[in-house]
Amino acid sequence: MRFLYTIGIYIAEFLVKLIAPFNQKLKLGVEGRAKTFEILKSSIQKEDKTFWFHCASLGEYEQGLPVFMELRKLHPHHKIILTFFSPSGYEIRKNTDVADIVAYLPMDTKANAKLFLDLIHPELTVFVKYDIWPNYLFELKKRQVKAILISALFRKNQTYFKWYGGIMQEALSSFEHIFVQDDTSHQLLNSINFTNTSVAGDTRFDRVYNQLDQDNQLSFIEEFKGASLCVVIGSSWPEDLDLLVPFINGNSSENVKYIIAPHNIKSKEISELVSELKVDTVRFSEMKGKKVSDYNVFVLDTIGLLTKVYSYADIAYVGGAMGTSGLHNILEPAVFGAPVIIGKNYQKFPEAKRMIEKAGVRSISNYQELETILSEWIHNDYKRKYLGEMNINFITRNKGAVVQILNHLRI
Repeated sequence: MRFLYTIGIYIAEFLVKLIAPFNQKLKLGVEGRAKTFEILKSSIQKEDKTFWFHCASLGEYEQGLPVFMELRKLHPHHKIILTFFSPSGYEIRKNTDVADIVAYLPMDTKANAKLFLDLIHPELTVFVKYDIWPNYLFELKKRQVKAILISALFRKNQTYFKWYGGIMQEALSSFEHIFVQDDTSHQLLNSINFTNTSVAGDTRFDRVYNQLDQDNQLSFIEEFKGASLCVVIGSSWPEDLDLLVPFINGNSSENVKYIIAPHNIKSKEISELVSELKVDTVRFSEMKGKKVSDYNVFVLDTIGLLTKVYSYADIAYVGGAMGTSGLHNILEPAVFGAPVIIGKNYQKFPEAKRMIEKAGVRSISNYQELETILSEWIHNDYKRKYLGEMNINFITRNKGAVVQILNHLRI
């Protein structure tokens, strides 16, 4: 089975290289992976003590960051190697201070795994949530390197729990310990006789809670918002905007300001969005020299600012769940006390299900539901603030995963 898996990886690598010239994201990944070994050879000496952190993409990085930061503080003389598989993680966080070396993870072949680990020789490896690569994990186990998986989330329909999932089950057994987010994941692992596991919760709660201690001030957003109520629409996709743009156009007389942060910030898509808005709209990229307080809508056509922008939200809409692209992080606005609206496809996101039941998150399926909830929150100060407070309390109750992980490691 392992042989067939590795053959499959070689075929996948060939196909990706074949398609890469026609796909910018794939091209970045192929070019980045080609440089990894040279980066490692020039940056790491045999006598260096190292830790290896691996994330699939940006979301997993944000999830693992509070653990990474604590390990960095506890072990300042270790070199930290951070790898990503996806360009959407690497390109945004390639200059992060939490690591000494940031690189793409080479494809999961036996040869790559051996060379990679020869070069980085880690004392500890931390994988985050999903990205399970058997050949790397088998090689870690062979070398008796301590490896843990944090913020893991499992579902019954995953390969690990199928009759044909032997190689993936074996890969999981390479982890010395797995920290899962919920009881369901814990029970699923027990069903395949993996008992080295703890229900620690989601490290994202720690991550967003720490954001309260950061400097979240943005003077241009303060000027734009003024004394108005502010609705922040974060990581929106076309399916989200199909509902939100008509609402904004139809309620322009209200003393409400809107900040839209589209997931896709390509100029063509941004121009189309601005043309659909029938109210005064300013873009981040074109705000210089303009009095932003004169506008009703601010389009954030840049990256890296949304977390701070959420601190100005009286109400938040978090995108991704109206379509099939996947719900974005609802904890980021919730920690600042904003009630949150999301789309209908949130079933794979346990924090969303729990916060709909026990906090200030609401799901909508159509324009009528959006209009009902958003209008109520705009006009009912008590309801809006009460739901926002529920969100803060929920996050406060659920933080603490980082402490559990560090207590287990004791390094």
